[in-house]
Amino acid sequence: MRKRKYFTFEGVRQEVIFKESETLPGGTEVDIYEFAGDPTKDLAIYKTKKTPLQRVEGGERTVEGYISGVGKLRIGKPDGTYITFYVGGGNLKELQVDVEIGQTMQWIADKNSILVGYEVCLPPYEPGRFTDLEY
Repeated sequence: MRKRKYFTFEGVRQEVIFKESETLPGGTEVDIYEFAGDPTKDLAIYKTKKTPLQRVEGGERTVEGYISGVGKLRIGKPDGTYITFYVGGGNLKELQVDVEIGQTMQWIADKNSILVGYEVCLPPYEPGRFTDLEY
């Protein structure tokens, strides 16, 4: 993926510093960044056909956002209900949503698309923040 030098989060354009790339089980490509001069959060930008289904276990805020492609973000609530956001094509052109502790999340691209999205973790990601439920 193209490496970024700036990222706009909640209306504020900030410098970001690339840290590393990784490929998750299932093939999701992730670029990880820190916000320059701001240790309160970090940024992951991913390119995927389908992210792992994950449950949020901790952190103050987990923010999922859409950049490009066509597909959906599915958020599962602890009571078993779901909220689905359709993005790209004739659907939403912008999306930023908080995923709460105890909720699940999964991005799924349409058949002929690749989704590019982002995740901002406040405080920065640490192991144990998410549980992978399936790939």
